[in-house]
Amino acid sequence: MTASLPVFSRPSLGPLEAAAASEAVLSGWVAAGPHLQAFEEAFAARCGAQFGIGVSSWTTGAFLVLKAWGLGHGAEVIVPSLTFIASVNVIRHVGARPVFADIDPLTFNIDPAAIEAAITPKTRAIIAVDQIGLPCDMHAIRAIAEKHNLLLLDDAACAVGSLNQGRPVGSLAPVSVFSLHARKVITTGEGGMILTDDAELAERVRRLRNQGMSLSALERHNAGPTTFESYPEIGYNARMTDIQAAVGNVQLARLDDLITARSAVADRYNARLAGHPLLMAPHAPEGMTPNWQSYQVTLKQGGLAQRNALMEQLHAAGVGTRRGVMPSHREGPYAESAPPLPHTEFAADCCILLPMHAEMTPAQADAVMDVVDRCAP
Repeated sequence: MTASLPVFSRPSLGPLEAAAASEAVLSGWVAAGPHLQAFEEAFAARCGAQFGIGVSSWTTGAFLVLKAWGLGHGAEVIVPSLTFIASVNVIRHVGARPVFADIDPLTFNIDPAAIEAAITPKTRAIIAVDQIGLPCDMHAIRAIAEKHNLLLLDDAACAVGSLNQGRPVGSLAPVSVFSLHARKVITTGEGGMILTDDAELAERVRRLRNQGMSLSALERHNAGPTTFESYPEIGYNARMTDIQAAVGNVQLARLDDLITARSAVADRYNARLAGHPLLMAPHAPEGMTPNWQSYQVTLKQGGLAQRNALMEQLHAAGVGTRRGVMPSHREGPYAESAPPLPHTEFAADCCILLPMHAEMTPAQADAVMDVVDRCAP
């Protein structure tokens, strides 16, 4: 019996997450509280960091880090163009200037050599992206940052549970920021997590996420009636709720099983794509273990027109796809200042995301590939 075709993506949520959310709601404590504290501690421990700070999204998390670092007008931040545009937008949000670096043509992650070539006297920081869950070469990138006295943020939005030379993403960079959006391996619907070993930075970001308040809501609740908060600096509202954190705790406990399920699908795709005449499977260098947040294939020949035509054929046959990772430098706010980025533009024109989520089975991956082979013999 032929397996049914899967949806393109879906979160893996069930009765345990529903019960956790219900418990948080019925507790009467729905703002940031004990569930969030537990989630921050468990997330940091899982990823090998000392401190976790839960926030409302990856974007607000990265923004708060850049603000805490004092980046603003006149500062340059090196970032890949081949990334979701949030990675670039946060640089503009603090008033700094993004400087695009090209990618490695095999991994589609930022090329350390391109980072070094992009450094100027105005460069203050690097944002390196673990694209669609594949760890970037953080050891080389961190060495460049330390050599040039630059700040370094790991955009680990897609990479919870991924491993870099056996170490979890989140333990290698001075600061890492994760996304908990519905398309990620674990989700709180919306949300993000900042990880760092820097106690001073962690405390500053905790204040900034909560209007600059010196005490959290939980700390005020546990203090005496005349213990009052202060507001030593202007802050923002980037809080995560206890309802989200309650769901996040359940999702985090399921992380290994979710990655195992995704890896089984990826293994089946990889087997079917070995020697494929049209498509190349994603490349993971030795020692880099992705969590398979997405599964991206590359057309061996052709370009944008051929890629789009294949996507239309697959859609008509019942297989949902998405374009590969976007080229941010082609979007209106950034197009005029972009340098030549040949590897980025090739990837942008020739990559497709196939269905991938933890509810899929290897048999459904075969069903997808059967349709691919019919559409592109």
